[in-house]
Amino acid sequence: MNREMVIVLDFGGQYNQLIARRVRECNVYCEIYSYKTDFEKIKALNPRGIIFTGGPNSCYEEGAPAYTKEIFELGIPVLGICYGSQLMMHLLGGKVEKAPVREYGKIEVTVDCASPLFENVSETTICWMSHNDYISAAAPGFRATAHTPDCPFAALENAEKKLYATQFHPEVLHTQEGQKMLSNFVRKICGCAGDWRMDSFVEESIRSIREKVGDGKVLCALSGGVDSSVAAVMLAKAVGDQLTCVFVDHGLLRKNEGDEVEAVFGPDGPYDLHFIRVNAQKRFYEKLRGVEDPEKKRKIIGEEFIRVFEDEAKKIGAVDFFVQGTIYPDVVESGDGGESTTIKSHHNVGGLPEHVDFKEIIEPLRNLFKDEVRKAGLELGIPDYLVFRQPFPGPGLGIRIVGEITAEKVAMVQDADAIWREEIAKAGWDTKVNQYFAALTNMRSVGVMGDERTYDYAIALRAVTTTDFMTAESAHIPWEVIEKTTSRIVNEVKHVNRVLYDCTGKPPATIEFE
Repeated sequence: MNREMVIVLDFGGQYNQLIARRVRECNVYCEIYSYKTDFEKIKALNPRGIIFTGGPNSCYEEGAPAYTKEIFELGIPVLGICYGSQLMMHLLGGKVEKAPVREYGKIEVTVDCASPLFENVSETTICWMSHNDYISAAAPGFRATAHTPDCPFAALENAEKKLYATQFHPEVLHTQEGQKMLSNFVRKICGCAGDWRMDSFVEESIRSIREKVGDGKVLCALSGGVDSSVAAVMLAKAVGDQLTCVFVDHGLLRKNEGDEVEAVFGPDGPYDLHFIRVNAQKRFYEKLRGVEDPEKKRKIIGEEFIRVFEDEAKKIGAVDFFVQGTIYPDVVESGDGGESTTIKSHHNVGGLPEHVDFKEIIEPLRNLFKDEVRKAGLELGIPDYLVFRQPFPGPGLGIRIVGEITAEKVAMVQDADAIWREEIAKAGWDTKVNQYFAALTNMRSVGVMGDERTYDYAIALRAVTTTDFMTAESAHIPWEVIEKTTSRIVNEVKHVNRVLYDCTGKPPATIEFE
């Protein structure tokens, strides 16, 4: 698609997705690339701006991630953040060394409001610092545009060459005016018009899909979740009767969810789709028997999904294209984009087998973040109750059961999760938290019920608040709600004698358990 774009060049920073997300909030399209990406490819992409991410290394050490200095001679504005700022100085003749005082957390920074990066920013503003190294001398042609008592070069610029650097992280919410700074960079310094809009994305995607598919047959993996639902409706609008949606009930869904999905997308639902439900519980349980490693579980589930779809495609006959609701965080977290360590293989990315029996896989949402997917859903006319439903991972309860998966454990999680969701809704907290569920730990402990010793499992309750699902905070659910839920679970769910509440944010945890 012909559109203006800003590139995030990833040096291993934990906030690479967040930077891209913040750029898109400025209505400017953004993609993440590894620092190992060939320079000629970066040039060919013709970006309007480039952002260097942070990273865990020291730029002056041998073998540290780096890039060619030629990137600064393209005339394209570059913004270096944290490690990115240090690397810029290091490559261009400045000096970076171990900081005499490490800065971490919220720091008051004094900025030069005459800098275009800090236009309309307060002269003193709170920013998020996280560094052991610091810039002790600016590269030739640069001037300091921000400082703290311990960091003389909290920001720098060479306005003539359109090169900018910040030691702090403008992309995180803790930096109070960070979004204003990023907007100044992409809209004013890079000159982006800000025409990345969801209505145009949907129109372009439908047109592109229609051209690609032609008169071919399409099979869509429909889980009933937000991502696959949006993908299915988009494909239906693009190719109509050429589309068949296959819903695989792998036995790892929430309680009664299979019937609920069929009620929405099946023959009696509001959508005129060719819908097939495959009850494959035994098939998946057999493949997962004895498997405890979470990465292996994800890959097994991903491969078995594909095999079920291939079987259904043979029944339909000559299916050319396979569609799934992969989104951008799936791609980056699976290590397929950027340079950050693989966090977990998503069943629809890192979990795909090497060989699939389809002409091509179509992923219309592959470049969207979760909230952008929801916006696309609204543009497609999907009702709010479907667009804003709780996220549910493709591997389902398989990654909410720590350790081996059995039908008995699935039933335990389904019942505990249903109770938790019911009590959250009764208390009116279903609109205050972004995701909540129950998971089964692999811990068994001694308890007493009915004057008898028990040795049973512990259920962990999870509830988080988030704006983008890339970072999250544990929700402060009232104690009486947790207490009521706990009482019900230990009394109503067999083989559970203990309930825990997960107070961990993301990071350091992920939202899901495996």
